[in-house]
Amino acid sequence: MTTDRAIRIMAGSFILISLALGAEASPLFVSGHFLWFTAFVGANLLQSGFTRFCPAESIMVKLGMKRLDAPSCGHPEIGQR
Repeated sequence: MTTDRAIRIMAGSFILISLALGAEASPLFVSGHFLWFTAFVGANLLQSGFTRFCPAESIMVKLGMKRLDAPSCGHPEIGQR
């Protein structure tokens, strides 16, 4: 697994979990303050899209995870099936 895929999985999981804990309609509701975490993850994804800097990716690379060199849409195996 590359950092690109791991970041997407982690961000998606954080958003879904924080929405479940922060939305009053959810049976898992704890506090509306969890929605701030959802906003933080979204803002981090937005700035990462423009700057290509992601703190989580830096940590994953230091832990030994492989970084995706090419854009995910540039893989030859995608779209050739």
